Amino acid sequence: MISQILIVIIALLHIYFLVLEMFLWQKPAGLKAFGNTPEKAALTKVLAQNQGLYNGFLAAGLIWSLLVSMPFSFMLANFFLICVLIAGIYGSVTASRKILYIQALPALAALILLNLGI
Repeated sequence: MISQILIVIIALLHIYFLVLEMFLWQKPAGLKAFGNTPEKAALTKVLAQNQGLYNGFLAAGLIWSLLVSMPFSFMLANFFLICVLIAGIYGSVTASRKILYIQALPALAALILLNLGI
């Protein structure tokens, strides 16, 4: 199913976000990804690590949805995709508009395809 492929991609993206936020926040890759200065990154390191952990939980939930049988897989996938969608919308309003395209729209597409049975 295409929706399952999208779920895998979204889960991998959230694992990538976890790594950036928890481990690379103050490194060149993290600074560049989030447009931070070393000073700002130092001040916000703990917040970023917390945020990274939440992204890890989203990834874990999406992966979990792929490992269980129906109807639980469908319910879990819907729940965690809705969580990703809401987080993406909130992030696009409060942090950066690009979060809408990177996080929210893929989740919306996966939700639509999942519920259409594609």
